[in-house]
Order: sequence, then C-alpha cells, then structure tokens
Amino acid sequence: MYAQMVKTGVKALKSEAEMSDAERAFQARIDADLRIEPRDWMPDDYRRTLIRQISQHAHSEVVGMLPEGNWVTRAPSLKRKAILLAKIQDEGGHGLYLYSAAETLGITRDQMIEALHSGKAKYSSIFNYPTLTWADIGTIGWLVDGAAIMNQIPLQRCSYGPYARAMVRICKEESFHMRQGYDSLLALCRGTSEQKRMAQDALDRWWWPSLMMFGPPDDASVHSAQSMRWKIKIFSNDELRQRFVDQTVPQAEILGLTLPDPDLRWNEARGHYDFGAIDWEEFYRVLKGGGPCNRERLQARTSAWEEGRWVRDAALACAEKQVRRQAS
Repeated sequence: MYAQMVKTGVKALKSEAEMSDAERAFQARIDADLRIEPRDWMPDDYRRTLIRQISQHAHSEVVGMLPEGNWVTRAPSLKRKAILLAKIQDEGGHGLYLYSAAETLGITRDQMIEALHSGKAKYSSIFNYPTLTWADIGTIGWLVDGAAIMNQIPLQRCSYGPYARAMVRICKEESFHMRQGYDSLLALCRGTSEQKRMAQDALDRWWWPSLMMFGPPDDASVHSAQSMRWKIKIFSNDELRQRFVDQTVPQAEILGLTLPDPDLRWNEARGHYDFGAIDWEEFYRVLKGGGPCNRERLQARTSAWEEGRWVRDAALACAEKQVRRQAS
C-alpha cells in the first residue's frame, strides 16, 4: 500500500538524492524504528506536519465534548449520566494531553486555540452533526469512538515520541468509550420496538459520516504518502476504513441493526466486505464549514474561551505574584 501511495499521493516525495545529509540521517532513524524526541533535529516539514495533525486531533477531542454535553441533563438514568460525564471528562483530558504534545514542537496553546477559533485549523468533520436522540450518544460511542480507536492504536507506534506516548492512555480510555456506547445501544435494541427504531435511525444518520472520519481516499490524500514515509501514520486512510467496516458489520448483526448501505456484502475473494461509494462532496462541504453544526460548535468553543479569560488571567497574576515573592 505504501508503494502505491508514493505513486498516487498528491504531493511528490523527495528522492534520497534530493535529501540533504541531515534529512538522510533523519530518515535512517525513522526506518530503524527509532523515536524522534523534541530536542532531536527534524525537518521543518516533519515539524509542521506533526503540529497540524496533533493540534487537529486535540481540537477534535475538545469539540467532540459538545454534542454529548447536550445530553448530560437528559440521560435516561443516573448510571447513564455518570458514564456520560466520565466520558466527556476523558475527552477533555485527551485534548490536554495532545495540546501538551504539540507544544513540544514549538507552538503555543494560545496559537493553536486561535487557529481553531479563526477557522484556520480543522477538527474531525463528524462533530458537526447534531445529536437528536439518546440513541445518538450510544451510536457515537460505538461508531465514532470505534473509528477513533482504529485510527489511534497505530499512533502508539508513531515516530514522534510525545505523540506516541500520549496515545497509550488515550486508546485505553477510547476503548471504554466504545464499549459503553455499544452497551447503551444493546439496551435499546433489546428494549421496545420504538427504542430499537430510535437506534436504527441513529445508525442510519451516523454510518456514512463515521466512514468519512478516516479522511479522503488515498489517491486524494495530500499528506498521507509523506506521513507514512515518516511513520507518523502507519496505515493508509483506505486500509483503516476497510478494517473498520470489517469489524463493525458483525457487531451490527449482534445488535440486530441494518447498516444503511445496499452495496454492503462479503467479498470471498478479497476476504473483506465491499461497501458503497462515500459522498466525498459532503465530507469536503462539512470540512469547509458547511455542516449542520459548524457555526454552533465554533461559537460554543469561542464563547467558552472568552468567558474563561478571567480565570486564566487570575491564575497568571497569581503565578507572577509567587515569582516576585520568591525573588524578594
């Protein structure tokens, strides 16, 4: 797959002859599966690629708290409320881990937040869809966090040390998120016919956006070939998407739900499920700000940042006062 991406990737890769001595030495470390640490020399493009990817990952974790937060006060039981609160708290922690990892590359948290609020930085398109019923919360846990795990487990082997180490705890917690989502849907599917219809409706709305989470197809992915050469990514978008489909189909059968894809069928020759065409026009439209909740999500994050300014200012003033006291 890597060789195919080298041929089809949008951005051409440098040949070894085109690399500087420092770049060849750096690539040799990558090829030997040695981790790159913050104080090590790295190409500027490697640093920029990591900043883009890690900051977008952090933004996705933080923005991802919003569609679930709408249901904290409407959870059907105290047990479900406690689980949802714990999950939202985990997502906030994931954002903090990832912002900290990105800061080791020389960018500040304020710069990353400003890029998010101004629309310069992106986050996962999946979080621009509304949560209409309680079944959406379970479906997010099952599908969205299931897709996240599929993306994130290979990142534990990422070439950049701080990112790889942050992913260890994040993946463990995402596994819990997926399990609680599936458990919630299982309860609905074993409930009344109305509850099962609600679960099916949520699956119908979230299935295709979940497949889009893995990014554009390999032949249209601008950064994938270089990211795979640097081992920032281990598997391509299409490989991960196929793994997710293969994993999810049997789970849907246990739930008794039907995936909304008439072209979905097992391909004996390939040993994988074939699935229908993804609406990439919708993916790019949502990514560019045209989704159902893009404006709402950014407004919520911007408002929270501004309303919390006095807390940050107070903490900074307290820290400066302590420094002056110690100096005197």
